[in-house]
Amino acid sequence: MLYLHAKQYRADGTYDVVTTLELESKDAPLAWQESGLSYTAAGYGKRIPTRSMVRVHGKWRRVYCCIYSNIGTCYIGKLAENLTIRDYPG
Repeated sequence: MLYLHAKQYRADGTYDVVTTLELESKDAPLAWQESGLSYTAAGYGKRIPTRSMVRVHGKWRRVYCCIYSNIGTCYIGKLAENLTIRDYPG
């Protein structure tokens, strides 16, 4: 199980509610991941696909990671949508 952390924004830009939902997840590696390859040569990028998928509103969605240093932010959809994944194991 993975956890989705979502914010709901007001018109003035501040956020009102922070919701955390437990989502069903599955390991669904892509072909290059099964081959042991990296998505980019350096391993960094804004939208790097992970091995995981989560079920949101009845649809399986890929988890992506934005990573430029020694820590990354995992999310679904677009990074600006503020749908981040918490407690991502790998």
